[in-house]
Amino acid sequence: MENSILNYLGFDPAILIFVLAGLVLVLGILVIVGIFKMKALYKKYDLFMRGKSAESLESSFLKVYEDVDALKEEDKSNKDMIKAINKTLNRSYQKTAVVRYDAFAGMGGLSSFAMTLLDRNDSGILLNCIHSRESCYTYIKEITQGECDKALSKEEARSLEEAKNKH
Repeated sequence: MENSILNYLGFDPAILIFVLAGLVLVLGILVIVGIFKMKALYKKYDLFMRGKSAESLESSFLKVYEDVDALKEEDKSNKDMIKAINKTLNRSYQKTAVVRYDAFAGMGGLSSFAMTLLDRNDSGILLNCIHSRESCYTYIKEITQGECDKALSKEEARSLEEAKNKH
């Protein structure tokens, strides 16, 4: 064996044999892992295809696509409704406050009141109902962006501030 190729390597041939044996072992483990993954994939495929022909599979896909299209339509419809609701909500009264008081000395029961109704932009109305023994008077004042162009009583001003401070 003096003319063997292994004599010309310049290192012990046993090292080469151990490296190749380790490489075979690693490749064997990778093959076994691959086989187990393939079996798991085959089980999933078999479960997916069980009882289905190409035509029934195609109809299943078409049904899913129809469902997706229907959901897209419904989503668009819902978004349009939400936009309409938001527009209406901006104009509706969202902030309210009521201040009850006695308008005249000797009158008990806090029968008079100042009520403020404001939208999101602090615009709306202020109602003042003054109750006396003989009658009841109601006044309305317009509020624009939290301000009134008419003079306010202290009860009206308090009602306006309470309404503006609500979120």
